This record gives sequence, structure tokens and C-alpha cells, in this order.
Amino acid sequence: MTMTMTQQMITIAMVVLGTMLTRFLPFMIFPSGKPTPKYVQYLGKVLPSAVIGLLVIYCLKDVSLLSGSHGIPELVGAAAVVLLHLWKKNMLLSIAGGTVVYMVLVQLVF
Repeated sequence: MTMTMTQQMITIAMVVLGTMLTRFLPFMIFPSGKPTPKYVQYLGKVLPSAVIGLLVIYCLKDVSLLSGSHGIPELVGAAAVVLLHLWKKNMLLSIAGGTVVYMVLVQLVF
């Protein structure tokens, strides 16, 4: 199914509008002269850890400890992420390092 030119233009306009709303709306709702509400500050403190926890659970949900590699590459990769982050405090390095460790284990060892 192809879209007509009008449908394409409307779709692009809606995407632009949605992007602009998500970018500008927080500045309109919370102007710089007013203090940020306590619940927004709370969410700013709690949500990053919650999202990381959710991603870890999602990544490890299909790991079978009773078959295959028994989850060893996943656990070693996750441990590499934690150790690199504790050592260097650099999120990009931690994620990249853990990914490299995991891929090397999966491709060459297991």
C-alpha cells in the first residue's frame, strides 16, 4: 500500500509536530523562573535506575540456565559492564566493553 503525496505530507507534519511538542512542552510547562515540582525531581532520580533495571531484566529474560551455554556469556558480559563502570565511571565504555566481551564469548568460545 502506497501513500499519496497528501498522506505523506500529513504524516511528516504530524511527526514534526510530535517531535516539537516533546522538545518544547517541558519548557512551557516548567519555566525557568519557577522551581521544578518535587514529583518531577523524584522521577528524575528514580527513573534512570528503573529503566536500566528493566533493560537488564529484558535482556536476561530468555537466558536458559539449564541448556546451551547455561547463561555464562550473558553473566560474564553483565559482570564486565558492572566492573568497567565501577572502574572507569563511563557508561559508553561500560556498555561497549560488555558487548565486546559478550560477542567474543558467543562467537569464539561458546
